[in-house]
Parts: sequence; C-alpha cells; structure tokens
Amino acid sequence: MTSIDTNIISALLEGEEGLAELAESALLSAAARGQLLICAPVYAELIAKPKRSVGSVNSFLETTRIAVDWTLEPSIWQSAGMAFQMYAMNRRKQKQSPPRRILADFLIGAHAAQRDYTLLTLDQRVYSKSFPKLRLEKIET
Repeated sequence: MTSIDTNIISALLEGEEGLAELAESALLSAAARGQLLICAPVYAELIAKPKRSVGSVNSFLETTRIAVDWTLEPSIWQSAGMAFQMYAMNRRKQKQSPPRRILADFLIGAHAAQRDYTLLTLDQRVYSKSFPKLRLEKIET
C-alpha cells in the first residue's frame, strides 16, 4: 500500500514543469505495486487550493483510483502531535525561525507510519527525521 503526500498530487494537478511528469511516473509505478491512497489531511489540503473544487479533486481521485482513508485513530493524532512537538523543540534549540512545517505534514507521516504504508513524497527529509521507521519513496528531481 502506498500513501501519497499532497505535494505529489499537487505537482500533477498544477502541471508543474518537470515535476508533473515525474509525479505521474511515480504514481503509475506505485499503482503497479498495489493500492494507492491518501489520508484525510491530504484530501483537505488538495481542496484548499484556490480555484480547486471538491468535484475536481473527487474526479481526479476516482480517475486515478486513489482511495481516501478518512479514519485517523487516536494513536495517529498522538504520534503526529508528539512528532511535531519534537520538530518545534529542535528548531527552537537550534535558534532557528519558528516551525516551517504545519501539523498536517505530521498527520500524513504518522498515518503512513502507523499503518505501515510506504509514503510517496517530494520531501523526504522531514518524514525521515520524524518517523525513522517509515518507508519513503521520493521522486528525484
């Protein structure tokens, strides 16, 4: 099972030069290995984009056979919260600016980690640090 990060689908939907082709290829490759899905926070991020509708997102997901996992158990919420807390504390210790990531990123990572899915993403760094046991598949840009 492969869980897909928002940035992969956004690259495809936005037709980002160079990335859209890589995203499409990665999705096709992952689909050949098994089921594709997104978690509810990814769905929310996808429909939050200006000028994007619920209907267009639903149509894309249906066409690409990407399922939505709407259920996030308490352990996923707890894992995401703890991972975000550690991330924010580490940034403060390093006297860096406030956290650049949003909690949704950590929900996406916790969901894939707790369910033992591979996460397809453009941003491996934050997930590998926060969820060391999470299997990651990154598109090389």
